[in-house]
Amino acid sequence: MSQAQSRLTEERPSAAPRPGTTVAVLAFSGIVVSLMQSLVIPLIAELPQLLNASAANIAWAITATLLAAAVATPVMGRLGDMYGKRRMLLVSLALLVAGSVLCGLSDSLLPFLVGRILQGLSAGVVSLGISIMRDELPAEKLPGSTALMSASLGVGGALGLPAAAFIADNFDWHVLFWTSAAFGAAALASVLALIPESGVRTGGRFDFAGAIGLSAGLVCLLLAVSKGADWGWGSPTTLGLFTVAAVVLLVWGWFELRTAQPLVDLRTTARRQVLLTNVASIVFGFAMFAMSLVLPQLLQLPEATGYGMGKSLLTVGLVMAPMGLVMMAVAPVSAAITRTRGPKATLMLGAIVVAAGYGIDVVLMSQVWQLVLASCIIGAGIGLAYGAMPALIMGAVPISETAAANSLNTLMRSIGTATSSAVIGVVLAHMTTPFGPAGRALPSEAGFRTVLALGAGAALLALAVAAFLPRRVTAP
Repeated sequence: MSQAQSRLTEERPSAAPRPGTTVAVLAFSGIVVSLMQSLVIPLIAELPQLLNASAANIAWAITATLLAAAVATPVMGRLGDMYGKRRMLLVSLALLVAGSVLCGLSDSLLPFLVGRILQGLSAGVVSLGISIMRDELPAEKLPGSTALMSASLGVGGALGLPAAAFIADNFDWHVLFWTSAAFGAAALASVLALIPESGVRTGGRFDFAGAIGLSAGLVCLLLAVSKGADWGWGSPTTLGLFTVAAVVLLVWGWFELRTAQPLVDLRTTARRQVLLTNVASIVFGFAMFAMSLVLPQLLQLPEATGYGMGKSLLTVGLVMAPMGLVMMAVAPVSAAITRTRGPKATLMLGAIVVAAGYGIDVVLMSQVWQLVLASCIIGAGIGLAYGAMPALIMGAVPISETAAANSLNTLMRSIGTATSSAVIGVVLAHMTTPFGPAGRALPSEAGFRTVLALGAGAALLALAVAAFLPRRVTAP
């Protein structure tokens, strides 16, 4: 027996907590981390004054978190497989608490950005949680539990916006980050007290060169995607970053294929089931984020435009919250379909439901209840799909590579959302209508309908990708 194989049976605790406790603690941790996505949204307009910085520099408060999350997700997954998933989960939550405390103490841009980077470095919690579930839970509990954990990515973001808007409207803005620090500390204490360390380890040496190469490639790629609209898509900076990203990632792939213990096992990733699931994850990430970009703008634009509704940010959050609740509610449904029909069928059904939700919204977008209805349908479809993805991934990778494989899948969703933000930003910037005496350019109604149609098209593309998954897909 090799050293790596022998490590798979070491350090398994003699008495694990009940499955319900494990699922509750891990899902809570995932929701707390996903809150970071929407935490600063109510503050964006005010942060330049609060931190005495330009609006362009304040935009890095979101971009820096995105880049840090992209770097941390695959690295934490691999470290979890090697040195313990619970250990890396605790490290991730500790970084979240540290980042929140630093933001809570900040009155200038630099410490605030450092805090946001630390918050982004906690992004590996969801994939680590799914991997712990695979190691610790009975087989019959696994599909529903991983579906719930996967849905926590959207739940926290949806529920966090109304809560953040309420706190920002009624308290000092620092309270937002002290609140997130308190939630992070609660999650950290819960994991420390109730979650056992998995005995499933790969051992070996960490691929530092692979981590540096992947991080450099991802930073260049996502920086070009997220800032391309500001810099100009044809600018030397944007094109240079895309070129560097392509070269670095190609060299990184060549290196990983020749490394005995790579950061990402590209041969496993190239398996049809894993590859197509990751492609579908990018497309679903695009589709999910389209609604998150359209709905707030439609609700907040002035009523005088003829299609805006003139609502407050708190109302926006309350309208978006049901989408997150629906994602959580359909997790057991996703698991039931996966058990009876397989995760491929669940993924395809999710794509159909998302496409239907966007199709309805293209036609019905003039009343608040119509937006709530469409967003709930889309949330149900996303919940079905996100619940199926861990089953597809875990059914095709060795148990010793669970965290790394799930982390890569989570990263693919992040790339999809970043791409969605860039593409939709271009569409809405070019499809405008003049408003008011000064003729201020606002996104037009046709622009919003175009974005919703793109969301439907992305869901149908995900359906086509899922159709090519192997007919007999293994579920965990």
